[in-house]
Amino acid sequence: MADVLTVQPLSRQAFAPFGEVLETEGAELCMINDGTTERFHALAHAELDPHGTAIVSLFRGQPRSFPYSVTMMERHPLGSQAFYPIDNRPWLVIAAADDDGRPGRPQVFLAHGRQGVNYRANIWHHPLMALNEPSEFLVVDRDGEGSNLEEFTYPEPFVIEGADWSK
Repeated sequence: MADVLTVQPLSRQAFAPFGEVLETEGAELCMINDGTTERFHALAHAELDPHGTAIVSLFRGQPRSFPYSVTMMERHPLGSQAFYPIDNRPWLVIAAADDDGRPGRPQVFLAHGRQGVNYRANIWHHPLMALNEPSEFLVVDRDGEGSNLEEFTYPEPFVIEGADWSK
């Protein structure tokens, strides 16, 4: 029988072991540009080794089919990786604590379309999980020398059952 994962709402407190939630609610706000622009300051902190630079990319994720089997996780030991949705669509965030050099049991978070995440360096996570339709994300991560990707395949899959992801 498959190990079924529970999907929980994404919150700063629940996601704290893995990184930072990027959202304007509760963020430091200051007015700039002669009062015409709201700046939500320092939503996350990019982590980079001394040989990397921060880059900004656009990812277009294809929607996943459910039930979905989580069979692998990845991590980036040399830098953090931030995802912020552009299309205001819900998406899933999957992360796991390190268990002696491999990912532990995944935790699944449902992010609404105005929430992003910043995975700290070396945090196990699943690749991008768009829901319902193709979705675009602004991504800030590391470019540079060195191997910044490690992947792990679970011996048995974990399952995320289907739900109404439009909520």
